[in-house]
Amino acid sequence: MPFLSGALGISCKKPLFCVILGNTLISTIPGLSGAGPTPEKTLLTPNLDAELITNGRITSLPLKPNTPTGCPTPASITRAMIELTGVPPLFINAGLKYPLTVPYLDALGGIGEDPRKGDAVPLAKSLFLHGQEIGKFLSWSSDLLVLGECVPGGTTTALCVLRALGYPATVSSSFVRNPVNRKEAICQHVLKGITADNIKDPLEIVKRAGDPMIPVAVGIAHSYTGTLVLAGGTQMLAVCSVIKAMNGPVPAVATTIYVRDDRTANVQELAAMMGLRTFYIDPGFDEIGHDGLARYCRGEVKEGSGAGGAMFMACAMGFSPNQIQKKIFETVRGYS
Repeated sequence: MPFLSGALGISCKKPLFCVILGNTLISTIPGLSGAGPTPEKTLLTPNLDAELITNGRITSLPLKPNTPTGCPTPASITRAMIELTGVPPLFINAGLKYPLTVPYLDALGGIGEDPRKGDAVPLAKSLFLHGQEIGKFLSWSSDLLVLGECVPGGTTTALCVLRALGYPATVSSSFVRNPVNRKEAICQHVLKGITADNIKDPLEIVKRAGDPMIPVAVGIAHSYTGTLVLAGGTQMLAVCSVIKAMNGPVPAVATTIYVRDDRTANVQELAAMMGLRTFYIDPGFDEIGHDGLARYCRGEVKEGSGAGGAMFMACAMGFSPNQIQKKIFETVRGYS
């Protein structure tokens, strides 16, 4: 398979790479998210990823950016692309438990609550409006915006939002073995409440069932005037479903083949139903000569922190697949 599926068809003079950071208490449910060494510590992952992408290392804790099995985190891949392209990263705080240690824009949100217990994103409407203001600002400083996310537990909130909007969604996971039954049980509980309260409005659905990242991304998509590419898998499909339900301009999506090929998720089917332009990146991690990266090909991690979109951006800027692979290998080897 080629490095990038389909023709690129995108050029840029002023690219910008941005990651929306957020927490949802869904990630603290045991066995639901692999984005952290323990369920509670998943709430730290966006902060640590932001440090790594910005500084090239995790600065607040003595940690290396590898999973317990030695698989490099997606943020290390994103960092490699930041170094290669020279594009400085921008972070947006949609709602985090812990203070960030890197510069960021603040959407003035709060941590996402457990949607089984009430509204998950009480500030969904204001986050959408703040996202619109951020999108206007970013329009003045870039002509291509690659917008990623880091929200541990976000595939479960994505499942709830997609199903509530009528899509027969199944979603991916950072685990090799997707905890499908756990996600389904949560989703069914949340959907019962949405049905009982007859919630139809897209932002009200996000308020009840989503996470803080979703309304911020939707707001940015409504106001950004350049070319917008959402960097991520099923979580960004949830964003697209809300945009489409609100009759907004639905952007393209870029992610890795590891998300596309996840048999427990129907990414391609959902993208087709929404009429999305999708880019799938095959970085050839099975041939790159790094055992940890090869674990992506066996279903571990798959995507995160805009890694697929960061590789897409490098392509759009004219870097070759060989340059991209070489830089990733050199970067992650340094963290071994």
